[in-house]
Amino acid sequence: MLFSEQNFRRRGEFSGSIEVVCGSMFSGKTEELLRRLKRAQIAKLNVEIFKPRTDTRYHESAVVSHDLNSINSTPVDSASAILLLGANTQVVGIDEAQFFDNELPDVCNKLALKGIRVIVAGLDMDFTGKPFGPMPALMAIAEHVTKVNAVCVCCGNPALYSYRTVADESTVLLGEKESYEPRCRACYNIEKG
Repeated sequence: MLFSEQNFRRRGEFSGSIEVVCGSMFSGKTEELLRRLKRAQIAKLNVEIFKPRTDTRYHESAVVSHDLNSINSTPVDSASAILLLGANTQVVGIDEAQFFDNELPDVCNKLALKGIRVIVAGLDMDFTGKPFGPMPALMAIAEHVTKVNAVCVCCGNPALYSYRTVADESTVLLGEKESYEPRCRACYNIEKG
Protein backbone atom coordinates (compact mmCIF):
# COMPACT_ATOMS: atom_id res chain seq x y z
CA MET A 1 0.00 0.00 0.00
CA LEU A 2 1.39 3.41 -0.96
CA PHE A 3 -0.03 5.33 1.98
CA SER A 4 1.42 3.49 4.98
CA GLU A 5 0.86 4.40 8.62
CA GLN A 6 4.50 5.42 8.79
CA ASN A 7 3.92 8.10 6.15
CA PHE A 8 0.58 9.24 7.53
CA ARG A 9 0.46 12.46 9.49
CA ARG A 10 -2.40 14.30 11.07
CA ARG A 11 -4.55 16.32 8.74
CA GLY A 12 -2.80 19.50 7.68
CA GLU A 13 0.69 18.12 8.32
CA PHE A 14 1.05 15.97 5.18
CA SER A 15 3.17 18.07 2.85
CA GLY A 16 3.60 15.88 -0.22
CA SER A 17 2.21 17.30 -3.44
CA ILE A 18 2.53 17.35 -7.21
CA GLU A 19 2.87 20.60 -9.16
CA VAL A 20 2.87 20.66 -12.97
CA VAL A 21 4.19 23.52 -15.10
CA CYS A 22 3.17 23.01 -18.74
CA GLY A 23 2.84 24.83 -22.03
CA SER A 24 4.37 25.15 -25.49
CA MET A 25 7.98 25.51 -26.54
CA PHE A 26 9.52 28.84 -25.44
CA SER A 27 6.80 29.50 -22.83
CA GLY A 28 9.08 29.57 -19.76
CA LYS A 29 8.32 26.11 -18.31
CA THR A 30 11.91 25.32 -17.38
CA GLU A 31 12.47 28.88 -16.17
CA GLU A 32 9.51 28.50 -13.78
CA LEU A 33 10.75 25.07 -12.65
CA LEU A 34 14.19 26.55 -11.92
CA ARG A 35 12.63 29.48 -10.03
CA ARG A 36 10.68 27.13 -7.76
CA LEU A 37 13.65 24.82 -7.19
CA LYS A 38 16.03 27.68 -6.40
CA ARG A 39 13.53 29.06 -3.87
CA ALA A 40 13.41 25.62 -2.23
CA GLN A 41 17.22 25.64 -2.06
CA ILE A 42 17.17 29.12 -0.50
CA ALA A 43 14.79 27.67 2.11
CA LYS A 44 17.53 25.07 2.79
CA LEU A 45 15.37 22.15 1.67
CA ASN A 46 17.00 19.03 0.25
CA VAL A 47 16.33 19.23 -3.50
CA GLU A 48 16.95 16.63 -6.20
CA ILE A 49 16.48 17.37 -9.88
CA PHE A 50 16.02 14.88 -12.73
CA LYS A 51 15.80 15.03 -16.49
CA PRO A 52 15.65 12.40 -19.24
CA ARG A 53 19.11 11.24 -20.29
CA THR A 54 18.10 11.76 -23.94
CA ASP A 55 17.81 15.55 -23.55
CA THR A 56 21.34 16.83 -24.13
CA ARG A 57 20.47 20.02 -26.06
CA TYR A 58 22.23 22.46 -23.71
CA HIS A 59 24.10 20.24 -21.26
CA GLU A 60 24.44 16.54 -20.52
CA SER A 61 23.46 16.77 -16.87
CA ALA A 62 22.25 20.28 -16.03
CA VAL A 63 18.69 21.49 -16.57
CA VAL A 64 19.09 24.64 -18.69
CA SER A 65 16.40 27.11 -19.75
CA HIS A 66 16.33 28.89 -23.12
CA ASP A 67 17.65 31.94 -21.22
CA LEU A 68 20.64 29.78 -20.19
CA ASN A 69 19.79 29.72 -16.49
CA SER A 70 20.70 26.33 -15.09
CA ILE A 71 20.73 23.97 -12.15
CA ASN A 72 22.57 20.66 -11.71
CA SER A 73 20.47 17.55 -12.27
CA THR A 74 20.68 13.80 -12.56
CA PRO A 75 19.95 12.40 -16.04
CA VAL A 76 17.94 9.16 -15.85
CA ASP A 77 16.85 6.53 -18.35
CA SER A 78 13.41 5.85 -16.86
CA ALA A 79 10.92 7.29 -14.40
CA SER A 80 11.48 4.43 -11.94
CA ALA A 81 15.13 5.52 -11.53
CA ILE A 82 13.85 8.67 -9.79
CA LEU A 83 12.70 6.50 -6.88
CA LEU A 84 16.36 5.77 -6.07
CA LEU A 85 16.89 9.32 -4.76
CA GLY A 86 18.40 10.14 -1.39
CA ALA A 87 16.49 9.41 1.79
CA ASN A 88 16.36 13.03 3.01
CA THR A 89 14.95 14.55 -0.18
CA GLN A 90 12.18 17.08 0.42
CA VAL A 91 11.67 18.49 -3.08
CA VAL A 92 12.02 16.72 -6.43
CA GLY A 93 12.18 18.60 -9.72
CA ILE A 94 11.59 16.85 -13.05
CA ASP A 95 12.18 18.60 -16.37
CA GLU A 96 11.04 17.57 -19.87
CA ALA A 97 8.47 15.21 -18.36
CA GLN A 98 6.88 14.52 -21.76
CA PHE A 99 9.96 12.45 -22.68
CA PHE A 100 9.56 10.06 -19.72
CA ASP A 101 7.74 6.75 -19.85
CA ASN A 102 4.16 6.32 -18.67
CA GLU A 103 5.35 5.25 -15.19
CA LEU A 104 6.07 8.88 -14.31
CA PRO A 105 2.63 9.66 -12.81
CA ASP A 106 2.88 6.60 -10.54
CA VAL A 107 6.43 7.59 -9.52
CA CYS A 108 5.27 11.13 -8.71
CA ASN A 109 2.36 9.77 -6.65
CA LYS A 110 4.73 7.54 -4.67
CA LEU A 111 7.01 10.48 -3.94
CA ALA A 112 4.12 12.75 -2.91
CA LEU A 113 2.76 10.06 -0.61
CA LYS A 114 6.17 10.01 1.12
CA GLY A 115 5.69 13.71 1.88
CA ILE A 116 7.85 15.01 -0.98
CA ARG A 117 6.97 18.10 -2.99
CA VAL A 118 7.23 17.12 -6.67
CA ILE A 119 7.54 19.84 -9.32
CA VAL A 120 7.26 18.67 -12.92
CA ALA A 121 7.73 20.69 -16.12
CA GLY A 122 6.96 19.63 -19.67
CA LEU A 123 5.19 20.15 -22.96
CA ASP A 124 1.48 19.44 -22.64
CA MET A 125 1.08 18.94 -26.42
CA ASP A 126 3.30 17.55 -29.15
CA PHE A 127 3.83 19.33 -32.49
CA THR A 128 0.56 17.86 -33.84
CA GLY A 129 -1.44 19.45 -31.02
CA LYS A 130 -2.10 16.12 -29.24
CA PRO A 131 -1.49 15.45 -25.52
CA PHE A 132 2.16 14.51 -25.03
CA GLY A 133 3.40 11.41 -23.17
CA PRO A 134 2.58 11.21 -19.45
CA MET A 135 1.68 14.91 -19.17
CA PRO A 136 -2.15 14.54 -19.27
CA ALA A 137 -2.05 11.96 -16.47
CA LEU A 138 0.29 14.16 -14.41
CA MET A 139 -2.00 17.16 -14.87
CA ALA A 140 -4.96 15.07 -13.71
CA ILE A 141 -3.33 14.00 -10.42
CA ALA A 142 -1.55 17.28 -9.59
CA GLU A 143 -2.67 19.59 -6.80
CA HIS A 144 -1.46 22.57 -8.83
CA VAL A 145 -1.22 23.01 -12.61
CA THR A 146 0.35 26.15 -14.06
CA LYS A 147 -0.09 26.61 -17.80
CA VAL A 148 2.34 29.11 -19.25
CA ASN A 149 2.12 30.64 -22.73
CA ALA A 150 4.74 31.83 -25.16
CA VAL A 151 4.22 34.70 -27.61
CA CYS A 152 2.99 33.79 -31.09
CA VAL A 153 5.72 34.65 -33.60
CA CYS A 154 3.08 35.42 -36.26
CA CYS A 155 0.64 37.76 -34.48
CA GLY A 156 1.88 38.39 -30.94
CA ASN A 157 -1.06 36.71 -29.16
CA PRO A 158 -0.51 34.13 -26.39
CA ALA A 159 0.88 30.95 -27.95
CA LEU A 160 -0.04 27.50 -26.70
CA TYR A 161 1.14 25.38 -29.65
CA SER A 162 4.63 24.27 -30.69
CA TYR A 163 4.68 24.58 -34.48
CA ARG A 164 7.36 22.43 -36.14
CA THR A 165 9.10 24.26 -38.97
CA VAL A 166 11.07 21.30 -40.35
CA ALA A 167 9.78 18.31 -42.32
CA ASP A 168 10.06 15.52 -39.76
CA GLU A 169 7.04 13.52 -38.63
CA SER A 170 8.62 11.74 -35.63
CA THR A 171 6.91 12.60 -32.34
CA VAL A 172 10.19 13.35 -30.58
CA LEU A 173 12.52 15.76 -32.32
CA LEU A 174 14.90 17.57 -30.00
CA GLY A 175 15.25 21.09 -31.28
CA GLU A 176 15.14 24.77 -30.60
CA LYS A 177 14.32 27.84 -32.71
CA GLU A 178 15.65 26.13 -35.82
CA SER A 179 12.88 23.50 -35.55
CA TYR A 180 9.97 25.06 -33.63
CA GLU A 181 7.97 28.27 -33.32
CA PRO A 182 5.38 29.16 -30.69
CA ARG A 183 1.99 29.80 -32.28
CA CYS A 184 -1.47 30.82 -31.09
CA ARG A 185 -4.43 28.59 -31.97
CA ALA A 186 -5.39 30.60 -35.09
CA CYS A 187 -1.88 30.88 -36.56
CA TYR A 188 -1.08 27.24 -35.79
CA ASN A 189 -4.24 26.03 -37.54
CA ILE A 190 -3.83 28.30 -40.59
CA GLU A 191 -0.53 26.54 -41.30
CA LYS A 192 -1.91 23.07 -40.48
CA GLY A 193 -5.21 23.42 -42.33
